[in-house]
Amino acid sequence: MKKIDDEITAFISNHFVLSLATSKDNKPYSANCYYVFNKEKEELIFSSDIKTKHAKYFIENKNVSATISVSSNDVQKIKGAQIIGEIKPILQSESFFYNKLYIDKFPVAKGMKLSLWSLKMSFIKMTDNSISFGHKVIWKN
Repeated sequence: MKKIDDEITAFISNHFVLSLATSKDNKPYSANCYYVFNKEKEELIFSSDIKTKHAKYFIENKNVSATISVSSNDVQKIKGAQIIGEIKPILQSESFFYNKLYIDKFPVAKGMKLSLWSLKMSFIKMTDNSISFGHKVIWKN
């Protein structure tokens, strides 16, 4: 597995909300999710109840896309990542580790019933206009 570029890792690590795009039967749906980046496994961990529309969609179709972005009125400050990957459930045997990882990032979630999922990334395209307009870094697994 090819290591994710440091520039992308730094960007993903410094943010915590992604916009997740799902689809089922050729019908799209999106949702914003709080996430934590697991650097060791190069995955995004988020919580979504299985009753939500986006979770129902990704349970049936694990192929998703996501974005993480920084908005600004100053074009030179715009940064963002476009991501393609697959959703995988967190296994019971791994739940203690992932619950701790998530709660360490979001202490407000302590005591809540979490339904954690992993977004295993296979493609990331990051744009960083602070380096130069349209500067891109692409990672493929």
